[in-house]
Amino acid sequence: MWNKIALTLLIIGGINWGLIGIFQFDLVAFLFGGMGSVISRIVYTLVAASAIWCISLLFKENELVRE
Repeated sequence: MWNKIALTLLIIGGINWGLIGIFQFDLVAFLFGGMGSVISRIVYTLVAASAIWCISLLFKENELVRE
């Protein structure tokens, strides 16, 4: 479950960085009142924590996922 949450947050962060790189538009800042707003900073921090969490996925062996 944590892996899926982390990957979802990384996808959001990746899309946001793509928008910044291509259009110079920060969607998170736009939605939550600027880069310095508390909510924006929380989102940025969660994306960073997700990236750190996902580093561990690089070192895991392939496992079968049971649904």
